[in-house]
Amino acid sequence: MPTLNWIGKDKVINHHKEVPYRMLERKYSYENGKKSSNNDSENMIIHGENLEVLKSLLPKYEGKVKCIYIDPPYNTGEEGWIYNDNLNDPKIKKWFGQVVGKEGEDLSRHDKWLCMMYPRLKLLCRLLADNGIIFISIDDNEYSNLKLICDEIFGSRNFITTFIWEKRVNRENRKVVSSRHDYILCYARDITEDQRSLKQLPMSGEALNRYSNPDNDPRGPWKSDPATAQAGHATQAQFYTLIVPSGKEHTLPAGRCWLYTKEKMMDEIAAGRIWLGENGNNTPRKKTYLYEKERGLTPETIWFASDVSTNERAKNELKTIFPETIPFTTPKPHELIELILQLCTGANDIVLDSFAGSGTTAHAVLNMNRADAGNRKFILIEMMDYAESITAERVRRVIDGYGEGNNEVVGTGGNFSFYELGERLILENGDLNPSILNLLHTV
Repeated sequence: MPTLNWIGKDKVINHHKEVPYRMLERKYSYENGKKSSNNDSENMIIHGENLEVLKSLLPKYEGKVKCIYIDPPYNTGEEGWIYNDNLNDPKIKKWFGQVVGKEGEDLSRHDKWLCMMYPRLKLLCRLLADNGIIFISIDDNEYSNLKLICDEIFGSRNFITTFIWEKRVNRENRKVVSSRHDYILCYARDITEDQRSLKQLPMSGEALNRYSNPDNDPRGPWKSDPATAQAGHATQAQFYTLIVPSGKEHTLPAGRCWLYTKEKMMDEIAAGRIWLGENGNNTPRKKTYLYEKERGLTPETIWFASDVSTNERAKNELKTIFPETIPFTTPKPHELIELILQLCTGANDIVLDSFAGSGTTAHAVLNMNRADAGNRKFILIEMMDYAESITAERVRRVIDGYGEGNNEVVGTGGNFSFYELGERLILENGDLNPSILNLLHTV
């Protein structure tokens, strides 16, 4: 299998093993519109360096997270981002001390990004359940690099697909090429024979409207599909002139064959599974019954804005949630994350987002729980100082309700606990941290 090498890889490939375990200190819990110190919610918002937080989650959550969604920095050269792991190699120290440049194709920028992502993905892989799925948003800047390191960490056989999300519907005329989409890479933790795809999606109203029952078929509503197929792999028995009960002859179009042999076709007509029109002389069409589609719709690789919204609509919703400020310019819409949750979670699963930003993933989980009376749990990690003032505050407002007038949105209900990353469990000399021991004795 092809692998990717970059300057500094040898310093980070096992760096996740050197990251210390730290305590997660609960600062408060939130429920019923107020903070408290006596409610230990299973939903977590954690403020701290995400690599260290991921390591500290392992004792309790290793192999238990069903769905991971992350939206890491895209490394476009137009954004500032922090990588504060203390690696000792002088070259890496120098790179990490520099501001990400805006000009040209700065290769050290890509090395730096890979050094940041690799150990985090290693820990995320360990947190995934055996039947877990990870989704990673990215754009062209690092897509190819991300694909190669994910093949290495999760295994190329566990690659499911790359989804394409239509993130905008208006053209960017200031750009050489207007970028209309982002990618979402999707990997399983361990694809087995009985788990080769994501869940089916519920049928939309538009899809259901295609079914009717004009002939009162006792099998229920149906839609008509061609009774012919491409002839490339047909047997000789699928080429014939079909004479229907009314006596009308039907010949095959060029390059087509009948779906069935002549004998099978006549049986299907007799059983009422072939539609010939009200007078029995129309072109034969196969009936596809709604009851046969109860498993839902197969997910497709293109996710349109009309189905899962856009950055701009998500930004407008943030304006409703935070009328006093606009905390993010390109947030992900909660509808996008809700689709991901539909594809891979059940009512009691754990969902993790280690680049939490404005808290969209928690918003989506709360919406899904309200919709299906589920009990999904979310774990959000945010290293920036706005973890409390934006990330947690958004979740509070979603729980309680937000907006006014026509923009009013009813609260989802729910709760969460807010944590800070605490002290090391094991000191550098190998001893247990005495302050942790004292804390445990007082509990």
